[in-house]
Amino acid sequence: MEILPAIDLKDGKAVRLSKGLMHSAKIYSDEPWHVAKMFEEMGSQWLHLVDLNGAFAGEPKNLEQVAKIRKHCNLKLELGGGIRDEATIQKYVDLGIDRVILGSIALKNPVFVKQMCKKYRVVVGIDAIDGFVAVEGWAEKSTMKATDLAREFANAGVEAIICTDVGRDGMLNGVNIDFTLAIAEASGIATIASGGVKDIEDIKALIASQKISGVIVGKAFYEDRLDLHEAFKLASVAKAALKY
Repeated sequence: MEILPAIDLKDGKAVRLSKGLMHSAKIYSDEPWHVAKMFEEMGSQWLHLVDLNGAFAGEPKNLEQVAKIRKHCNLKLELGGGIRDEATIQKYVDLGIDRVILGSIALKNPVFVKQMCKKYRVVVGIDAIDGFVAVEGWAEKSTMKATDLAREFANAGVEAIICTDVGRDGMLNGVNIDFTLAIAEASGIATIASGGVKDIEDIKALIASQKISGVIVGKAFYEDRLDLHEAFKLASVAKAALKY
């Protein structure tokens, strides 16, 4: 299982939200690239980036910070937030992003997402409120069940699905493992859990499931609830065990 530390970008700063509410933003760093470099030095392989302003605006809003992060670290980068067209995907790829996360557009135009999978490394982001897909920076709840949307992308060439239980995001009350497993079963695609990770016990539970491919870690780290060194070590041991 891959552990992906997260940096959410708002107005050029690294922040964390509670339940996706922009007014709840807590600033953790004025220089997000410093945080990215720290994650790299701790042993991370991936970094999960979200352009929060872009998620609401529907276009990139933190390109300068993204470029700084790319310049100063060698982590593999995935990025989402406001990606609605191929021109934006290409812009991020040219900037050095390894794979893009398509969220709202996955619900509104799944055909487009499937086309992009043929040309780029694509992750589908499925964010859910009470089991239904949330879009536009989580400001709207659709009538589509998250599991139905996941099923739409089975065999479409999607590299992974990131599923977020919005109600738990940033709340430090535990990851929704059952929801994550339901998405994995519906799609047959590598599935990454997101939202609510509180401590090392969540990491242990996710690894024990043996069906979840990764987890995004944010507030638990920033609030000193989770030792990332220990988490990386557990994930590494689990990976080694799978080879035998």
